[in-house]
Amino acid sequence: MRGTHNVIVQNKRIRYDFDIRRNLTIIQGDSATGKTTLIDMIQEYYENGSMSGIELRSDKECVILSGRKWENDLKVIQDSIVFIDEGNEFVFTDEFAAFIKNTDNYYVIVTREGIPSLPYNIEEIYGIRDSGKYGVLKQVYNEFFHIYQGNRPDQNKFDMIITEDSNSGYQFFKATADERNIICESAGGKSNIFSVAAKAVAAHPKEMILVIADGAAFGAEMEKITRLIADHGCLVLYVPESFEWLILKSGIVEDKEITNILEAPGEYIESQKYFSWERFFTSLLVSKTEKIYLKYMKKVLNPSYLNNKVKSKIFAVLPVDF
Repeated sequence: MRGTHNVIVQNKRIRYDFDIRRNLTIIQGDSATGKTTLIDMIQEYYENGSMSGIELRSDKECVILSGRKWENDLKVIQDSIVFIDEGNEFVFTDEFAAFIKNTDNYYVIVTREGIPSLPYNIEEIYGIRDSGKYGVLKQVYNEFFHIYQGNRPDQNKFDMIITEDSNSGYQFFKATADERNIICESAGGKSNIFSVAAKAVAAHPKEMILVIADGAAFGAEMEKITRLIADHGCLVLYVPESFEWLILKSGIVEDKEITNILEAPGEYIESQKYFSWERFFTSLLVSKTEKIYLKYMKKVLNPSYLNNKVKSKIFAVLPVDF
């Protein structure tokens, strides 16, 4: 499945109208925010159709997945939007993550906790804004978090950079940081970002620290890191799709197809093939640079990317400069 799909669920009392844009969508929120009502309405319509008094409109079938037999049920669900209510503990298992990896469904999961085994984008985490008559999904996070306490310092002067990436992305930022006498450290993976950032702010409470992570799969880590940001005015988080997305966005690889894809990536990314958009952008960059001087390798940075002209174009995409 690919593309954006609008879902409308309504009865005489309440109407939900929202878009599902990727293969993994997370709905968060406390009790009485309308999450369970939405799931119940979809389930009732699925079982009883129009006799339920519920209207459901979508270009894809909407189904509910629950219970111990989830794996058997999922084997026969194809090209559908699958809704999973909170309380279904199987969504936290590696078995579930492995099973849905190569399916052609989109998944909407209601949960109050992060799901580390699933690579969901930070921009696909929503709360439900429910007025009592009209419910919509409200985006919780955006790509750039810059929360300060007290007087706002100069955001363009950072003393330290922490990257999720330990490969080409880290090598790119490390080379630039070294030129400017800035410390640059790799966290060695998304699950380590919080602990590395917490140690950094504890050791350097008055220094400005920039954390760069891949937003494409960072969703499960967001709650912890945003709490840390709220407590420390020295910490800034930037979460683009991925380092490869930054390169493609910079325009250094001149290609009309890349421009078209970046305008509406969801229309090009097949969920059954790419579990995370980060993998798609890596594949795209590798294929588009294979025969030119900017040949991209994930593990080792091509020195051409450190050319001043190339580097300046990549940095132009960032909302901050260091």
